[in-house]
Amino acid sequence: MLKLNRIHHIAIICSDYGRSKHFYTEILGFKVIREVYREARKSYKLDLEVNGLYQIELFSFPGPPPARPSQPEALGLRHLAFEVDDIKAAVLHLNKCHVVTEPIRIDETTGKSFTFFTDPDDLPLELYEN
Repeated sequence: MLKLNRIHHIAIICSDYGRSKHFYTEILGFKVIREVYREARKSYKLDLEVNGLYQIELFSFPGPPPARPSQPEALGLRHLAFEVDDIKAAVLHLNKCHVVTEPIRIDETTGKSFTFFTDPDDLPLELYEN
């Protein structure tokens, strides 16, 4: 059996590097590990730390292909979820930063609160209360 230890990183391709960099660093508060401009690809790669545990790689490419549909039941990755201690405070922060969130809902299985919002390219993101 294959032994997988944990998720190492999540890669996201964005359409507007500056806008997405601002969103992930200033609004979501992820720490920049490193930022590299790759001349051969005419693109940036930004490595972001998520609370010391995981890494998000934010890529920019000239003329990326159009995104797949991002509706909840679209084929492929459904959404990326982040755990928070206080969902109401997290939603308030996002809303103050002009990020629209869905109403907070309760997971019928766990009884935990959650909500959805999107990044600048409409990638579906979730907040899930610890």
